[in-house]
Amino acid sequence: MKSISILAAAGIALLSSTAAFAGDVRIMWYSDGVEGQVFKDLIAKFQKDNPDIKVTVDEVAYSTIKEQLPVQLAAGNGPDIARVTNLKSLSQYWLDLTPYLKDAEFWKKNYGDQLDWMRPDGSNIIPGFMTQITLTGGFVNKTLFDQAGVALPGEKATWEDWVNASAKVAKSQQVPYAFAIDRSGHRITGPAISFGANYIGKDGMPAPLDDAAKKYLTQLIKWNADGVSDKDVWVSASGTTYKPAADDFINAQVVMYYAGSWQIPNFMTKIGTNFDWVAIGSPCGPTACTGMPGGAGLVAMKDTKNPKDVAKVMDFLASTPVAKDFAERTLFLPSNKEVVAGGLDFKTDNKFAKEALNTFVKATTTTAPEALKLPGWKWSDTYYGALVSRVGQAMAGEMTAEEAFKRIDSDIAEKVKAAK
Repeated sequence: MKSISILAAAGIALLSSTAAFAGDVRIMWYSDGVEGQVFKDLIAKFQKDNPDIKVTVDEVAYSTIKEQLPVQLAAGNGPDIARVTNLKSLSQYWLDLTPYLKDAEFWKKNYGDQLDWMRPDGSNIIPGFMTQITLTGGFVNKTLFDQAGVALPGEKATWEDWVNASAKVAKSQQVPYAFAIDRSGHRITGPAISFGANYIGKDGMPAPLDDAAKKYLTQLIKWNADGVSDKDVWVSASGTTYKPAADDFINAQVVMYYAGSWQIPNFMTKIGTNFDWVAIGSPCGPTACTGMPGGAGLVAMKDTKNPKDVAKVMDFLASTPVAKDFAERTLFLPSNKEVVAGGLDFKTDNKFAKEALNTFVKATTTTAPEALKLPGWKWSDTYYGALVSRVGQAMAGEMTAEEAFKRIDSDIAEKVKAAK
């Protein structure tokens, strides 16, 4: 193995991790919860059966995937395989695994529904597979609701219903915040679409921020200004930096938390028996009650020196038995159709986790068409980045909501111009 070169940039160490020799495969992996250990266990099984291939797993923070991996790829210094969520915007760097796979038809049959999410527009390559399907949605601390004597809002409850109820609970139980939402353009998009927002113009290019999106974002900014929402999540970071509010929910500092299905194993592990928690799906807006579908994809890199070895690792990880094992142990919703059809035995006795998984499965039936289009849209990350950056500034009081909306449109326009 070649040594790992460290590039210092703004105080952050960058891993230059492309494998140099035959038999070397380096994977960049981030975790939301416990899935990193499960993944390493599976890689250990692969290594045992394939001693001629040395697989190295570099575990990194999600911010490294979002902010540093694109720099590495542009410089030709990326890993051989990486777990990513910005599947479309970086698709020019993905390898077409098709000629190297053991059975390309298996991949198309079982992972074909999401392949366009990670392909360059107009392409039919097989660059990788979704390690899981995710859906954004809310969670509440039911113990706090019970102690406050406040009933959980019903199935068709609106965003206002949920936030108002959570505010009553927070006041009663002296909890710092009623509500929190991750510092993420992706996370605030589901609610925006529920209010009627549409990011995609008729020509397929980014549309200006519409009145429906502005209505939701104005309300979100107001919730922060009024102290209803967990402001620190948004103002303690800058630019497009992602920051979750999971720890605040785990520590019972927030009554209602809007994140997604990927947090279920994290809550199961870290909350334990401290309090009862439930998933609530996505609250309703005037137009829909939708979350944002998505997930993480494991993709191979075009610049790899060892495509055959990379494909062998990917074939193993995408196989039905391995995909089933990964889903059951991580409590993630699988993307492999054979796994879904065969049923799953999620490895948990935690009733809250099992109920939450079922809630998210049910919530997939209310996903709006506008939300389904975004994972495969080239400009999604551009839109998300502009949203999180400028909304964060508005929440910090650096600009008004109207100024933020104008800057969102201009930021996106500049990105489109630069891309052309």
